[in-house]
Amino acid sequence: MKQLLTTVLTLIFVGVLYAQQPKVNQDRLEDRIFDLAEFGLQENGETERVAFSDADIDARNWVIKTLKGFGMEVTVDAAGNIIGKREGTDSSKKPIAFGSHIDRVPNGGNYDGCVGSMATLEVIATLNENNIKTKHPLEVIIFPNEEGGVMGSRAMAGNLGKSALSVVNSTGYSMSEGIMRIGGDTTKLANAKREKGSLAAFLELHIEQGGKLEKENLDIGVVEGIVGLNWWDVVFTGFANHAGTTPMDARQDALLAAAKYIVAVNEITNSFEGTQVGTVGRIKAEPGAPNVIPGKVTASLEIRDLSSEVIQKVYEAIKKKTEEIAKASNVSVEFLPLDTTAEPALTDTNIQKEIESSAKVLGLSYQYMPSGAGHDAQDISRFAPVGMIFVPSKGGISHSPKEFTSAEDMANGANVLLKTILSLDKKLD
Repeated sequence: MKQLLTTVLTLIFVGVLYAQQPKVNQDRLEDRIFDLAEFGLQENGETERVAFSDADIDARNWVIKTLKGFGMEVTVDAAGNIIGKREGTDSSKKPIAFGSHIDRVPNGGNYDGCVGSMATLEVIATLNENNIKTKHPLEVIIFPNEEGGVMGSRAMAGNLGKSALSVVNSTGYSMSEGIMRIGGDTTKLANAKREKGSLAAFLELHIEQGGKLEKENLDIGVVEGIVGLNWWDVVFTGFANHAGTTPMDARQDALLAAAKYIVAVNEITNSFEGTQVGTVGRIKAEPGAPNVIPGKVTASLEIRDLSSEVIQKVYEAIKKKTEEIAKASNVSVEFLPLDTTAEPALTDTNIQKEIESSAKVLGLSYQYMPSGAGHDAQDISRFAPVGMIFVPSKGGISHSPKEFTSAEDMANGANVLLKTILSLDKKLD
């Protein structure tokens, strides 16, 4: 009887706490997701909004207008980051920042990055409606070109190198041209850098982009860390020659060597214990004619893990095997590192606990988990304590028009974000 009474009182206490929490407007949050999807809407009903495109610029202007409508001071820094500022009651406090991105991969969906960004707007709207003033200033940050190399957050961390600025995305604009196009200034990129300790905390809400939460029927993912990733171009050079007149035993077929390399990447990555992943997602054969033996092939290599040491070990094993393949195939091979490297980043344990506590108070189930995808929070962690909140992705689908997160799940994540911000505001210096 005593145990039953204790349980009942606990449930009542949690219920009272839940009822006292300000809540986001679920319908309004979903409406904003649909409103954002209008920017870049195609005849087939799907949306295309790659960074630097006209649709991206229009969507950014809509976000800026919305933030200004909330009474926020809005600026665009030298890297193109949209920054909305809400004053706190104590000007001596460092800002608590939160946000995500609204650019998309080609042929992507309406939720990756967008859920976190629209939830950020909803949090500000909810604070305004409830006349809640935080001690800390709040910063809403919408990062540009996350999908093309976490451009804005890398600039904030001081990690956007000159070589990255020449990278061209599917719009045909280089990163340098794109920054200027969206209102940044490549001549003043250093001004976008934030000093270590300049933020009290940074939070990012995001769809999981995997199927763990849905499979376990859980509401919230408390992200423990974000995997690091390294990219390389792997260039095989053989000799292009006539396909009809060159005997099979006299060929220097770069594509044949590349094919064996692709198989090796899969086998070697699987040979290591752990959760590391290795992928070849792009390949180009030259000259690219059916009747010509490929003389040059450029293939990609991406390796991800929470440990830089593991990434390096897997890379070295792949490189060694590939060099053996190249020698046996009478071709040469070169591994060219690309300036898209992201170091593994662990989230702040204190913020993890606040996210967990918020989920509990809101009556939501949760699980601690790593992020297999890169995020802006990864680079922000270089100069500020960060936390990440995951919400379920239907079927574990992402980077696809079929990606989907329900309005209820989005609202759950936004409420955890809101509650965590308010808790951190009380506890952080």
